Amino acid sequence: MTMSSKTSKKLQKVYWLSNTFFLILLYLLLKYKIYRRIQVALLDPNDIFFTPFEPKTKNRFVMEIDGIPAFLVKTMARPSLQFETITLDHINVKRYVKGKAAWQPISITLYDPIVPSGAQSVIEWVRLHHESVTGRDGYSDFYKKDITFNVLGPVGDKVEEWTLKGAFITEANFNDLDFASSEVADIALTLQYDYAILQF
Repeated sequence: MTMSSKTSKKLQKVYWLSNTFFLILLYLLLKYKIYRRIQVALLDPNDIFFTPFEPKTKNRFVMEIDGIPAFLVKTMARPSLQFETITLDHINVKRYVKGKAAWQPISITLYDPIVPSGAQSVIEWVRLHHESVTGRDGYSDFYKKDITFNVLGPVGDKVEEWTLKGAFITEANFNDLDFASSEVADIALTLQYDYAILQF
């Protein structure tokens, strides 16, 4: 066997090995891509099938406001946050980024029993904002309050706690009375606050 034939056989062997390696690599890449596509297309059964959980219910809550008995709070809204939108103009397109954050006012409804008087409790807080007789306004250190409320579990355990920092009254509505109605009297309040903290 001549030197040239040996060299030719070696080259053929190298060529065959390189082709085989390339085909194996191509097969693996295609298989991986197909597998990834199938993996993306298929949903995890845990995301589809119902998994038992203990829900929070809207009627299990306690709100603590200094000067107002907790059992007078009939309804309340949880905090909501809104961001300003800033528009960035560029040639003939627009892009957007977040601006300032603003915690939105919340509404609460109080029972107004004879004793303890819900109206009296509210008006005492109102007087810290503004005294109608003298016309004097109060300092924010006196009328702004930190308010805490808890969502409760089935056995009365605290499962969620919020703190509203620097809350004050922006509207107090003592609502209507009506000879034709035997509904329970209540009071509607709108509260503004600086920010809210979800403790847990």
